[in-house]
Amino acid sequence: MVLRVLLVSLLALFLAAAGAGWLLARASGQDLIQRLEAQQNDEVEVFARLLSSKLEQSQKVLRAVATGITPDMLDLPSTLEWLLQQGLPAVQFFDSVLVVRADGALRVHLHQGQFLRHGQVEPLVRQVLDSTLSDGKPHVAELLQGGVDDARIVLTMPLHRSDGALLGVAAGMLRLQSQGLLPASLALPQRPDTRLLVFTQGGTILAHSNAVRVMGQVRDEPGLAQALVQGSGEPSEMAVSGTGTTRRVDQAMVSLAGMPLSQWTVARVTDTQALAAPLQGAQRQAWGQVVVAVAGLALVVVLVLWWLTWPLARLRQQAQRLAGEGAPLLPWPRAAGEVGQLAQAFEGLLERQSRQTQQWRAVQDQFQATLEYATVGVAVTRNGRLESVGQRLAQMLGYQPSDLRGRPAGVVCTPMARDGLGLGLGSPCGVQGRIDGELCLRRKDGSTVWVQAQARPVRDDDPQAGTLWLMEETTTLRQARRLGAWARTHDALTGLDNRQGLELRLQAMAGVSHSAPIPLEGEPHPSAVLLFLDLDHFTVVNDALGHEAGDEVLRQIGLLLAAQVRKAGWIARLGGDEFAVLLPDCSEAHARSLAEQLRRAVQDWQPTVQGRSFQLEVSIGLVVLDGAVHDVPAILHAADMACYDAKRAGRNCIKRRPVLHSAVVG
Repeated sequence: MVLRVLLVSLLALFLAAAGAGWLLARASGQDLIQRLEAQQNDEVEVFARLLSSKLEQSQKVLRAVATGITPDMLDLPSTLEWLLQQGLPAVQFFDSVLVVRADGALRVHLHQGQFLRHGQVEPLVRQVLDSTLSDGKPHVAELLQGGVDDARIVLTMPLHRSDGALLGVAAGMLRLQSQGLLPASLALPQRPDTRLLVFTQGGTILAHSNAVRVMGQVRDEPGLAQALVQGSGEPSEMAVSGTGTTRRVDQAMVSLAGMPLSQWTVARVTDTQALAAPLQGAQRQAWGQVVVAVAGLALVVVLVLWWLTWPLARLRQQAQRLAGEGAPLLPWPRAAGEVGQLAQAFEGLLERQSRQTQQWRAVQDQFQATLEYATVGVAVTRNGRLESVGQRLAQMLGYQPSDLRGRPAGVVCTPMARDGLGLGLGSPCGVQGRIDGELCLRRKDGSTVWVQAQARPVRDDDPQAGTLWLMEETTTLRQARRLGAWARTHDALTGLDNRQGLELRLQAMAGVSHSAPIPLEGEPHPSAVLLFLDLDHFTVVNDALGHEAGDEVLRQIGLLLAAQVRKAGWIARLGGDEFAVLLPDCSEAHARSLAEQLRRAVQDWQPTVQGRSFQLEVSIGLVVLDGAVHDVPAILHAADMACYDAKRAGRNCIKRRPVLHSAVVG
């Protein structure tokens, strides 16, 4: 598209230059008119720049006034009044000065050196002030009410804090006919063959060589009205710029220059017959040819450019709607070339964004449900702060989740906490940069609670992504440890039940089954399952790294097995590398499934100790305890022999044995 527009533009310029050269060759006398046009165009540009500089100077004065106003002054009108009257001499430049706070309240109204205590802001002035409060930008607007003496200009300047927040707006008003803007001395002397005037975008005349025409309408100006209609159709629609342009209409040469700041236009209308009477004959001969050629070329260029750029305009409208909020999208333009490719690319990106947004919302909903309904305490920390907190953990600490979200992790940590929730992933705790241990946390009421905590990185390849914490309260368990009962039935290394604790649980189950009523014929006995686990080749770790490293691996194995079993039963360390899992009210099929899950978990877990990695396996023996079994030694012996069968069968497998007992109930 760019290439086509360039080719068409070059062709149009070539045709225009060739036509202009041919016309100039036919009518060399028109060179004089062109020089006059250039001279008049330069004069209008200089006048427009001079007037623009006056407006810019006025705006700089207002900016100086606004700079002197501090945020505290907006709440102290007396201080602000003193500043405007004594501290800022630049205020005297304006006929009126107003200061309005960001909420629209008028703080000061200084008019011709007097403060109006209960003055009302005119509606037109209020509109200009509201525009500045709305967009935070300076404005220049004219107020053309009544006659010449009532015509004024309003300049506004936003007031900002040091952080950029909008405090209010300062406004200054000047009469158009004052020395600061359009004094009578700026106008040319009144002559019949030329007129100099300034008019607004709406077509109202602000200055004129003939003072009677001030506040009149441009459409009533001979020559100028025709030039404006020829250029844009309506005076109010004419686009002004900083450069001048000259048009010739019937018996007049019109030069126009815009003032971007105020949207005013400076125009000079000169009677061409009076300036170039000797060349009128040549002008009449060439006029028709020039008008036809220029009009035809302009029409062709406009039509072609409109046809070429229409898809691009549609694409721009679509981009504006994408940048806005809530605006419905238009159909994407279907065109060949770059515009069509861009439209397809944008459409594909929007579809991809929509899918990603839906996926993100689904993941967010799932994560929120996990936080609300998880039976263990869940938290996510990043950079030492609590980013997400589950309902269970918040209840455990006496907070609501929203109370903890975003706060430093130290809020809930006590001096006894081991490294705290803000622990970095590089800390030498556990294996593979993970955390497994107890933490002492602080409740909202100041009391403490002990939890068994597991910490895992959210992403292994990005430590800055945060840490996921799972916590279960162990306050009661710690109290039991202090009383001594816990130590007799639990393993000191792993915190699991020891052999005595397992035997007590088996005896309790045997007592329950012994006292239970005899099942009816055809009704199954209540059953439980005991799993006997023996690590394969564990001596390699002890021999290679020593017993201290081996104890650390055994502790981690205990945590791994406990995480797999959770509340389905009890896990015990019987000694050395032997563990047992007691599953009450469990079918054999479910027990086999859980045993296979334990076997895979140990096989897939590869600890790294002192820079060396090991792969462990486990042999598992399985015995089913029906309601008739209550001989604890026989149960343990059968489980041990079943594990021995698994060892002989090649290790890393599961074998079952029945229980040979000496007494049967029922």
